[in-house]
Amino acid sequence: MRVKGVAMERTETDVDEFLASLEGERGDAMRALDARISGELAGLERVLWEGVFWGGTEQRIIGYGAITQPRPRGAEVEWFLVGLAAQQKHVSVYVNAVDDGAYLVKAFAPRLGRVKVGSAAVSITRLDAVDLDAFDDMIRRARELTPDAR
Repeated sequence: MRVKGVAMERTETDVDEFLASLEGERGDAMRALDARISGELAGLERVLWEGVFWGGTEQRIIGYGAITQPRPRGAEVEWFLVGLAAQQKHVSVYVNAVDDGAYLVKAFAPRLGRVKVGSAAVSITRLDAVDLDAFDDMIRRARELTPDAR
C-alpha cells in the first residue's frame, strides 16, 4: 500500500516464523489472535506486510485477506481485510470493513470488552480483557461484508 505517509509492502517473510519470534504476553496474544483470525478467514491470503505505517513508524503487520481498497483521494490500493500487529505495549487489530457506512470496529466496540477502539483499529493490552466470541463475530462479519477478499 502506498499512500501519503504509508509505504507498506507484502513480503515473503514466513508468518509462522515471525510469530514464533515474538516473546512474552504480546507474543502469546499474537499467536492466539492469529489462530482465531486464521480460522475465521480460512482460505484467504495470510502474509506479512512490512514498512512505514501511519505516523511514520516501522511496522510488521500480518495481513489476512487481500482486498482492493478505494481511497477518497487517489487511486485504489491493495491492502488487507484484517491486520494484526504487535506494538510496544499492546496488540493492534485493523479491520478494513464497513457496515452500513460505518467502520465495523465502531459497531462492535461495545461488545469487545476492555479495549481501545479507533476508526478501524482495536488496541488490546490484555487478551483476557477481550470478549473473544464478539471478536470472532467481528472477524466473521468482516468476511461476510467483503466477499471479494482473496
